[in-house]
Amino acid sequence: MADTMQFDLVSPERRLASLQASAVQIPGTEGDMTAMPDHAATITTLRPGILRAETAQGASEYVVTGGFAEIGAEGITVLAEKAIPVDEMTKAHLDELVAGARAAHEQAEKANGDHNLVADAAKLLADMEALGDHMSL
Repeated sequence: MADTMQFDLVSPERRLASLQASAVQIPGTEGDMTAMPDHAATITTLRPGILRAETAQGASEYVVTGGFAEIGAEGITVLAEKAIPVDEMTKAHLDELVAGARAAHEQAEKANGDHNLVADAAKLLADMEALGDHMSL
C-alpha cells in the first residue's frame, strides 16, 4: 500500500492544491468520507463543507460549496463549484455564499415547481448557515 496519493483541488477561478496527501476528508452529499491511498474507485458529489487534506507538512483545509470528487488509481481530483482556503475565508465570503443560497431558495419557492428543487435549495441554505456556525463566522 502506498503512503500517499496525488490530490488536486480545482475551482473555476483557480487551482488551489496539487500535492501528495495521506488522506482527504470529503464532505459528500451522501455523507462525509475519507479517501486514502488505494481507495476503491469512486465518484461523489460534494455538499457545502470543509474539505481537509492530510499531508507530511500538516493539514490543508478548504471551504467547498459543491462539485464532484473523483477517487481513482492515480489519486483524488476535486472539481469544486467554489473553493476557498479556510485561512482566507472571511465573514464577507460567508455572507456572499449564504446570500446566494438564500436567493436560490426564494427563487425555487416562487417558481412553484418541483418540490425536490425547493427542498434542495433549502438544504443548500441550511448547509451554508451551518458552515458559518462551524467556522464561528
